[in-house]
Order: sequence, then C-alpha cells, then structure tokens
Amino acid sequence: MMSHHSPQPVSIDKIAVPHPLDPLTGAEIATARAVLDAAGLLTETVRVPMLLPDEPTKDELAAWQPGSPIDRRIDATLLDTATGVATEVIVSISRGEVVRTERVPNDAPPYGQPQYLFEEYERAETIAKASPEWQAAMRRRGLEEHMALAFCGPLAPGYTGRADEVGRRVIRSLTFLKYDENDSPWAHPVEGLIVHIDLTANAVIRVEDHGDVPVPAGHGNYYPEVQGAARTTLKPIEITQPEGPSFAVTGSLVEWEGWSMRVDFNAREGLVLHDVSFGGRSVLSRASVPEMVVPYGDTAPGRFWISYFDAGEYLLGKNANHLELGCDCLGVIRYLDGYVADDHGHPVRIPNVICMHEEDYGILWKHTDLAGRADVRRSRRFVVSYFSTIGNYDYGFYWHFYLDGSIEVVAKATGIVFAAAGEPGVRQKHATELAPGVFAPVHQHLFCARLDVAIDGEDNRLVEVDAQRVPMGPDNPFGNAFTWSETTLATESEAQREADSAVARVWEVQSASRTNRVGRPTAYHLVPEPTALLMADPASSVAARAAFATKHLWATKHEQGQIWPAGRYPNAHQGGAGLPEYTAGDRSIDGEDIVLWHTFGLTHFPRPEDWPIMPVDYAGFWFKPYGFLDQNPAMDVPESSQAHASATSDGCCGGGSTCACGH
Repeated sequence: MMSHHSPQPVSIDKIAVPHPLDPLTGAEIATARAVLDAAGLLTETVRVPMLLPDEPTKDELAAWQPGSPIDRRIDATLLDTATGVATEVIVSISRGEVVRTERVPNDAPPYGQPQYLFEEYERAETIAKASPEWQAAMRRRGLEEHMALAFCGPLAPGYTGRADEVGRRVIRSLTFLKYDENDSPWAHPVEGLIVHIDLTANAVIRVEDHGDVPVPAGHGNYYPEVQGAARTTLKPIEITQPEGPSFAVTGSLVEWEGWSMRVDFNAREGLVLHDVSFGGRSVLSRASVPEMVVPYGDTAPGRFWISYFDAGEYLLGKNANHLELGCDCLGVIRYLDGYVADDHGHPVRIPNVICMHEEDYGILWKHTDLAGRADVRRSRRFVVSYFSTIGNYDYGFYWHFYLDGSIEVVAKATGIVFAAAGEPGVRQKHATELAPGVFAPVHQHLFCARLDVAIDGEDNRLVEVDAQRVPMGPDNPFGNAFTWSETTLATESEAQREADSAVARVWEVQSASRTNRVGRPTAYHLVPEPTALLMADPASSVAARAAFATKHLWATKHEQGQIWPAGRYPNAHQGGAGLPEYTAGDRSIDGEDIVLWHTFGLTHFPRPEDWPIMPVDYAGFWFKPYGFLDQNPAMDVPESSQAHASATSDGCCGGGSTCACGH
C-alpha cells in the first residue's frame, strides 16, 4: 500500500552539506524526525527501528557539481508497537517534507519484521521474568534465589513456521544466572528454559522447560580483578609519527598515497566507503559489509533455531563502539563520529566510531643483487575500521589500503562464545566443552561484502580464472607445464560461484573499455580466502533465509536500492529475499555496471582457549590490481628513516657486520 503525503513543509535551518555522500549528521536526523512528527507519523506508540540515508542515485551524483544543492533524504522504517504495523517512509531533509510512505506487508508470506528496538530488549526480559511459567520453571530447578539477578537474553527467533509465531513480532528469551551484579551471565546458562514472547501483545506465547541439567557454577569472568594481576614481562611498544600521519581528511574525503575515498557511516551497515580511487582512477563506487549470519549447528530445543543476522536484525552500526586511543587503535589516529537514530528517532552521537591510521606492514619489496647490494622498502597500510558489539560477540571490520594498489578486507570476531550447559565430561555431538559443564555449540560467522565495482569506470565484466593442468603429451612432453583458464561470467546466474583453492580460483573484474600498455583490459582480482559455505542443509530454513551464504560469489547488475544480501527484513522472514530476488531476472553483467557480493567468514568449533573470552579470529579477502597498473606503483617509496642507522645501533637489520640496508 502506497500513499503520498503533502503537508506543509517543515521550516528548517539551512544545513550545510558539502558533499552528497557525506554521512548523516545529528542535525539532519533531528530534522527528519521533525518532518515525520509534523506529518503525524510519530504517535505515542510509534518507534523508529531503522533510519538510514536514502543515498543519491548515480544519475544524481553525475549531475551534481561542487557547491550546488542536492536533495538530502532519509529512509526510515516506522513501527507501531501497539499494532505491529510497519511503514517505510522517505523524507526529504532538504525540502522538509515526506516524499513517500509504504506499508510493510509483514502480516503475509514471506513475512519479515523490522529490526529490534533497544527498548524491546528490556521489555522482553520484564515479560519473561513476570511469567508464572518461567518462575515455576526456575523454582522447579531450585533457582528461586537467583531469579532477581537472572539475565533473560533477547534473541531473534529465526523462522520455524510454528503456527503461533508466524506473522507475529516474536523474540525468544534464554535464561542465564548471575551470582552477583558484576558476574558474566554467559557462563551460567539455564539449559532448556525457553520463553517465546509476542512483543506486540507484550505477552508470553509459551514457555518450554526441557530437562534438569545443572547450571555450571564456575565463573566466566575475564575482568582483571578476577583473573589476577597482569604480567610484567611485556615491554612497551610506542608508535610515533613525529611529522604527523601521511593521510589527509577533509570532511568525509580521505586521501592517502594515491588513494582517495569518501568515508560514510550508517546505522545498519556501519562503515561504508564511496568513490574509492587509486592514482586518480576509479576502483569502487561503493563498498561495505551489509550483512552477516551466525547459524548454529546444535539440534537442542534452545538452539536449533538460532541464525542471527547481526546487521539485518540488530543493526551493526547502531551497536557500534566508541573507540579509545591505545585500546582499539594504536598510533597517530584520526577518528570520525557517527550519528544514528534512537528508538524514538532522536539523533545519537557515537563518538570516535571510525578509526583511521597507518601501520607498518613489513617488507614491501626487496632484492639483493649479485654484487651484494640490498635494496629494500618497507610496506605501509592505511586502515579504516570500526567495531560493533551484538550481545555476547564483538566484531571488528577493517579495510586495509596498501601502497601497491591492493585492498584487504578483514573481519575480526572476539567477545564471549555463546554457552550451553551439559553434563561435565560427557562428549556432545554438536558442542565442545570449554569449562566444566560449559559447552559451546558449533556455529559459523558468514559475512557478505558488497563491492559496487568501477574498474576505470562503470562498464565492467567478470571473468573466472582457474589454474589448469596440461596433460602430459606433445604439448607438455616433460609434464611440468600448467596454464590457466578464463571463463566469462556473462549473466547473474552464471556468476553464482564457489571458490576453489585447488585451482587457485580468483575472479577478475575487467574494464570493458580500457586496456593497459600490453593490450589487456585493466582489471582487479577478487582473491578469496578459504571459507566454508553455509553448513546447514539446503532444505533448511536458514538456507532459505541466508541464501547469500550458499555461494562464495554473486554478481548483479547495479540497481538502486539493491543493498541487502538477505533482504531488508530478515527478522522472522520465511526466506528468498535479497540476492535470490535480485538475480531472478538473470540480467546481463557483461560490460555493465556490476556489483559483486562475496561471502567469507569462519566456521567455529569452539575450544577451551576461547574461554572466558575469545582471542580474535580473522576472516577476509583481497582485492588486488591485475594489469590495472603498468608497473609496480611503489617504486618511488623512499627508504625507511631507520635504513642507514649505524652498525652499532638498533638499525633496520639490528646492527652488526652483516647489515646491508641499502649501503
């Protein structure tokens, strides 16, 4: 259902916007809220689950000239908490008026609920603890004295098809004990106690109470006052840049050693990069990690339904961290603030949400010639990052830009693994024992990067490159030869691919119109790292909902608004949204404006070393120039400032008679 509002435009102060791709400001969010309020769309029971920039189209960007006005818009999802009715609204901040409203059809297949409100987490716990069934289950287990401090975690329900849940705004609650106010709740799961809650009716749908597994008693706290004094053997490492960093920041424009980009931030994706270029030539129009899924492989009643979409259900950006110098980032740092909307649509500032800095990265290139002369240059990378905490897990997203034109994307997973309880010493099929009675289920963290590629412009094509054996024979008499194959992926269906490390598979994005000095198309390679795809059965609910995670690569023809790999509302969605819908038309991607979607991530078999807090685990991929440049672009990088330290000092080779650092 669509309608158009035509109230009187809201009178607003002029907001200076130097560039149309700048992130939303607090003033703009406040203006958008005022417009929604003036249009009568914000009643006492209406909340704002998601508020994002409605980004300008590519045609609008192409027509824009610096200093000229552009229509700044926001895209808001509104939820009437009294009825469950959700509405999408586009607001022109520039004109102070509602442009469009459309009701979300979440009461019919394939369903799908707006993102969770922060206030719903507290409300769900209140509802669960007030339930006579929950209280009875706690008493039956002998846990009555712990009810007051118990933590009832609010968890997205997945999609099970249960008749009493379908089409309703549901959240599930699992119970964890806390033995004091500062205790970590994740260490004390009350196994088999599941509360199913209707957030619109503010009522318990039902309570499940399975078994009588004892609650693990050992603490899972990681605080220094519990773990003991810090070691004293590590000597300080100081990162200094006496002349300041090598990058420059002007508004959202960031420039570093030939790289140029616009740094953006929103409530759902978190960090977004626009107009990424190297040496004045375009590489990416837009880049982000807009979705991830965390499916669990346990069949227990309290976990078989778990498949969290941390962006689409919880909002990565809204849960982003305030970063601190010396903790999250080290060195000479430049931070950027971010602004998101709270549940009522008011602006919230997240200070220092994006961190930018340089890092030494070892050897860039080196050679020692026949005369003994050694030439070496040190590598350096520019890092743009942010961190988000979703419940028990913490995720860092890092974009590394290198002096040779390469880009590396890294997701870091840390925090506290999700725990279950079991009989100590009894081996389980789908979970590992981390501490006595504490079991962590097997699960995955599967991320989807969206790369709107623009290799020397928007006209690109996609080619799959595999290493290829040559059979021994006339063309390979000694059996040593091998070559490569190139397969053009010309349509959206052909571009649904899996990685294959056995043949060193990469995907080459070529310019359809520009060649290098040896006559080949200028190109970049997407280089995947080994990643298991979704382990759930293809007929499962999570496979339908997280179809993006069933392939390492998808490619689509660019279309405005096609941003979400699992659809706009994966919460309680039946499945089939996002990439399956986007690719249904099987459009041509040969010589077109194309978008790559790359699945990467972790398959986690938890270990005792992950307890009580998990050391960072890494997953990522590379995007490397391949014929984009005519030679190594880092030939003019100067020697390290420490390259010619005296042989008796701690120079680049550590001193001594064997030091050969360019002498």
